Amino acid sequence: MNNVMNDDKPRVILGEYKITQVCIGKRNDKNPNVCTFKNLPSKSTVLDEKWDINKFKDKFRVVLVRLEDNEMEFDLLGIHPFLANTFRRLMLSDVPTMAIEKVYVFNNTSVIQDEVLAHRLGLIPLKADPRLFEMKTDRKLNVSFSFFNFNLNNIVASTESSEQDSLEFTLKIKCTNNKDSNKDSLRAEDMYKNNNVYSKHIKWTPIGNQKERLHDDVGPIHDDILIAKMRPGHELDLKLIAVKGTGRDHAKFSPVATAFYRLLPDIKLLSEVEGEAAVRLQKCFSPGVISIRHEKGRKYAVVDNARYDTSSRNVFKYEDLKDAVVMSKVQDHFIFTIESVGALKPDVIFTEAVKVLRDKCLSLLEELSHD
Repeated sequence: MNNVMNDDKPRVILGEYKITQVCIGKRNDKNPNVCTFKNLPSKSTVLDEKWDINKFKDKFRVVLVRLEDNEMEFDLLGIHPFLANTFRRLMLSDVPTMAIEKVYVFNNTSVIQDEVLAHRLGLIPLKADPRLFEMKTDRKLNVSFSFFNFNLNNIVASTESSEQDSLEFTLKIKCTNNKDSNKDSLRAEDMYKNNNVYSKHIKWTPIGNQKERLHDDVGPIHDDILIAKMRPGHELDLKLIAVKGTGRDHAKFSPVATAFYRLLPDIKLLSEVEGEAAVRLQKCFSPGVISIRHEKGRKYAVVDNARYDTSSRNVFKYEDLKDAVVMSKVQDHFIFTIESVGALKPDVIFTEAVKVLRDKCLSLLEELSHD
C-alpha cells in the first residue's frame, strides 16, 4: 500500500505517545529513521499561508450533515482553527436569548429561599424569539424606600418594562389538601393538590400588543421542569420579568446546551489485515469505523467511516497491528455539533453567530477609520 499521503491536507498524526505533523517512524531499533507513513502536502495549506480573502472563498465550504429540531451537525472545511473557535465562542456567549432576570416575591411560604427560587426560575429556558426584542440598556434595579414606608408596587413600577424589551410572567399557586383522595393512599400526588410546582404553572402576561405580535408563542420551552415541592399551607405568588441578554453576562442567556467541534479523523491501513487479526482491529475502534469484508473465502478489514473514530489508540496494544494502521486528524476540517436549548433552532444560532462576528468586524473597522 502507499505510505505517503499527498492530498494537500494539513494533518496531525497520532502516535502511541505523541502527536507529530510529518511522519511516524518504525518502532524498532534497526530502522529508527524510516517512516511508516509520511504527510507530504505538495503546496502550502491554510495553516501555512498568509490570510487572503480570495483563497478563503475558494477553499471554504460548509457541509450540513444532520439537522434536527434542537441539534445540528455540520462540517467547516478549509478554515483556520482560530476562526472555527471564534464561531464556537460566539454561539456560547454572544448570541442573545430571553431569560428571567427579575423575580418579585409577593408571597413565598415554601421551604425554598427567595434567592434560590429566583435562581431556579432564571435557568428555565423560555420560548421567545430574541430577534423580536431590544436589548434593555439598564437592567439594574435602583430603589430607595423607607423601612417603615415599604411599597412593593413602587418597586415593580420602577423597572419600566416595555413591550419592546421585556416579557412578563406570573406564578401563583397554592398547595391544599385533596378532599377527594383515597384515604388509604399515602402518595403525595393523591393526598395534596398542587404539591409539585412545574414550569407549566408559569403564565405569560402580555404587555401592550405583544399578544398580537408574538401570537401566544411565548412561555417555558418544557412544561415538566420541577421548580418546587409544597405541602398544605405553602403558597407562591411571584411576578417574573424576562429580558434579552447574552451568555457573556450570565449562562442562563446562552442559546446552546453545548456547542463544540472536533477535527475530522482519518484512518489509513498500511497493510492488509486478515482473519482473526481483522476482528481484533475492528474492536479497537468505535462501531462503524472498521468493517469486515468477506471475499473468496477470506475476511479482511477495511476502513468504513473514519468520521466516527474517537482516537482511542487501542490498536497500539497489539504488536502485530500497531504498524498496520495510521491515525491522523485533518487540521482544516472541523466537525461542529450544536445542541440548542430550544429558544432558537441550531441553524439560526450559527447564522446569528456569523452576524455577530460581522457586526464586530464592522465596528472595529469604523473605530480604526476614526483614528
